[in-house]
Amino acid sequence: MMDGNTKSTSSGQYGAILLRNQLKELMKNPVDGFSVGLVDDDNMFEWQIMIEGPAGTMFEGGLFPALLKFPLSYPNSPPVMTFQTPDFWHPNVYPDGRVCISILHEAKVDNFNQQELMEEKWRPILGVESILVSVVSLLSDPNFESPANIDASINMQRDPEGYRKRIRRLVRRSVEFE
Repeated sequence: MMDGNTKSTSSGQYGAILLRNQLKELMKNPVDGFSVGLVDDDNMFEWQIMIEGPAGTMFEGGLFPALLKFPLSYPNSPPVMTFQTPDFWHPNVYPDGRVCISILHEAKVDNFNQQELMEEKWRPILGVESILVSVVSLLSDPNFESPANIDASINMQRDPEGYRKRIRRLVRRSVEFE
């Protein structure tokens, strides 16, 4: 009979194997728009991500570090992604940097977010590449139906020029060397 700790450990080992394989694949065959690595070589559940601002968007030219933290229950539960750029300004990024996108939400009914379709939410078949491609896409095409940062959403819709200037400052700061 397995106790809760054994089950958690075995699922954590399974998740670590999946993550190791995904990391190897992304290192061997990089995808345009981001790069990946581990925060600590001994911890497969915490990844350092570098997102490149997508060409043709306000974010173009920027380099935005993010942290991708996977739960021990991965792949059954989604990771949490947090931009580490101070004051990251986007309608779908909380003020603390956490990314709000359907692919990172558990596949369960959410009465406060009913416009989000179940098929857009997390499924164990999805991997790191799917998450990061979705986040890069989100930078150029925000979801105004469920903003995580209401102020950024209002700013973008009511004062597009002011929003653009703020993003250009963010981009400049993201590539400045201290």
